[in-house]
Amino acid sequence: MTGEGAQARQFALVAGEPSGDLLAGLLLDGLQRRFADVKTVGIGGPQMLARGFESWWPQEKLAVRGYIEVLRHYAEIAAIRRQLKARLLREWPELFIGVDAPDFNLDLEAGLRGRGIKTVHFVCPSIWAWRADRIEKIRAAADHVLCIFPFEPALLAEQGVAASYVGHPLANVIPLQPDRAEARRALALSSDAPVVALLPGSRRSELRYLAARFFSAAALMQRALPAIEFVAPVIPSLRAEAEQLLAASPMAGRIKLVDGQSHAALAACDATLIASGTATLEAALFKRPMVIAYNMNRVSWHLMHRQQLQPWVGLPNILCGEFVVPELLQDAATPEALAEATLAWLQEPARVEVVERKFTAMHVQLQRDTPTLCADAIQKVLQG
Repeated sequence: MTGEGAQARQFALVAGEPSGDLLAGLLLDGLQRRFADVKTVGIGGPQMLARGFESWWPQEKLAVRGYIEVLRHYAEIAAIRRQLKARLLREWPELFIGVDAPDFNLDLEAGLRGRGIKTVHFVCPSIWAWRADRIEKIRAAADHVLCIFPFEPALLAEQGVAASYVGHPLANVIPLQPDRAEARRALALSSDAPVVALLPGSRRSELRYLAARFFSAAALMQRALPAIEFVAPVIPSLRAEAEQLLAASPMAGRIKLVDGQSHAALAACDATLIASGTATLEAALFKRPMVIAYNMNRVSWHLMHRQQLQPWVGLPNILCGEFVVPELLQDAATPEALAEATLAWLQEPARVEVVERKFTAMHVQLQRDTPTLCADAIQKVLQG
């Protein structure tokens, strides 16, 4: 039933951060094509709002990462989840879709599912890399999991969880052959100078722990290679903080800060110094060599590090099963080490060609008609 002559069906979604907003926006494309009358509500960001989504709280309220950081905001986040659950149980959507943000969404999904609301979780939590114990939560929370990596459905099936591979939405958004020259023109960067993109993260805590290190590394790179240019995309809500950090750094006035436009920055650059997270996969899909870095509260780091199941943290390395690009984490993420590893990419073209070939193969493997495959899986859940 597509809703002709019927009351609009309602789906609820929660996407807790910018990367989830992008995924959810593409999922909404598929839902709106399949269900012409669908109304979508919950918590989301600009990509979702542009598709008519009704957000009951600002997405930024949930964009917190790290054990200590979450604890600082726990009371507010827990209150939002309680209020959201109560409202959903009153309004009774036909389906709830949790988009990533597993620490927030899995408990919410389990509570809703326990009362009879059907649930889907979009993006399998990385049980193959961190927190294998989370599989019990997934089993209790989700009627179905939409997986963005091809090996995940088989792992979930072994644990009795229904799942579908829907491809990675970013693989269809990012062109197989990015136009570096056009991106440089759009960002007013030199057509022939070496360009490094600095992406210290989309969360306030990431900016606080990484931006100063990245800016100090940039100063060292510029000392070694005076012609080098830097571009740093920041989300608009964090621009003032980024400007303060840059003004206090040795690179004040010498790094181009741009609002958003991370894809343009990745298309334009020769290499990127980048925070671990979804952005590293975006960089790989742009076929750009990178140095992956992370630094966080020391207690959070030790708690997370103990739960790591693989030697890699960065998604490109995990998907390739090897250290294709360097990872400099926590105490290893010094400005000197970051600068040296990033400069190496600018000086070793043969090594860059190898990485570009690996990333192209990865891109092809991840390309699927994600909106349609998501809608197919969701329709089966609704009919089940």
